[in-house]
Amino acid sequence: MTEPATLVAAWKAAQGELKAARIDSPAIDARLLLEAATGASRLEILTDPHRPLTPEQSATLAGYVERRLRREPVSRILGRKGFWKIMLNVTPDVLSPRPDTETILDVAMLAFEPAQAFSVIDLGTGSGAILLAVLGDRPGAHGVGTDISSEALAVAKENAANLGLDNRATFLRTEWAAGFGDHSFDLVVSNPPYIPSDDIAGLDPEVREHDPLLALDGGPDGLQAYRDLAPEIARILKPGGVFAVEIGWDQGEAVKALFEAAGLTDVKVVKDLGDRHRVVTNGPDPRTTPIRQS
Repeated sequence: MTEPATLVAAWKAAQGELKAARIDSPAIDARLLLEAATGASRLEILTDPHRPLTPEQSATLAGYVERRLRREPVSRILGRKGFWKIMLNVTPDVLSPRPDTETILDVAMLAFEPAQAFSVIDLGTGSGAILLAVLGDRPGAHGVGTDISSEALAVAKENAANLGLDNRATFLRTEWAAGFGDHSFDLVVSNPPYIPSDDIAGLDPEVREHDPLLALDGGPDGLQAYRDLAPEIARILKPGGVFAVEIGWDQGEAVKALFEAAGLTDVKVVKDLGDRHRVVTNGPDPRTTPIRQS
């Protein structure tokens, strides 16, 4: 009779399979899948490494690893993804939030004091990631998330309820900021689609096959969303307000020019932690100004 696998043995075996398949971050992915399959925490894997897995847990883990080998993202396998300081449910109807997008949060945390009351709108909110991360860190804030996808809005509403933020977050089906009055918001954020249409076929399978096309396709040159957003953001932003939008790493100057043409001033391109252009904003640059501690 074969001895049951232990936590550490199962982790190493799963990691080995993922590494052999050239999956990025095999150790992290294997640990996350092991945690989900067994209910063990990261700390328990380290402090009780020889705990045996039940046959059911081993079978569940094997199924998870097989799906990851087929290039299904861990967030899709588990149905959840961590972002900033919150955990979000994700479905095939929403973009799986990425660490690069947290650069928007770096700007927002600098622009608004921890106890400050302010209004925020997240245009194309998807899972609600950016809006809910802002509200989670700034208890005086309230906001709105918009999207044209009813399915995405259902996910965002569920996430807000799970995080206890549904009393400060409203979600509406509309195109970008259509229907909102001039000078309505202190903070405007967005992670719009910015991949040029012809580049989508060359994306990693994790993105190309599992993120909604609506959240990826930025038109022929990847800039169509910014042409639509720039005048709308200029319109709904309060005087002295801050906007921050995510961009592709090579779109900084083009997007900056679109927002300047819309009448916004002090527009700058901010780099992410990988030293690539990631956000266009008129707010503070977190790479040159220390981020306030909440």
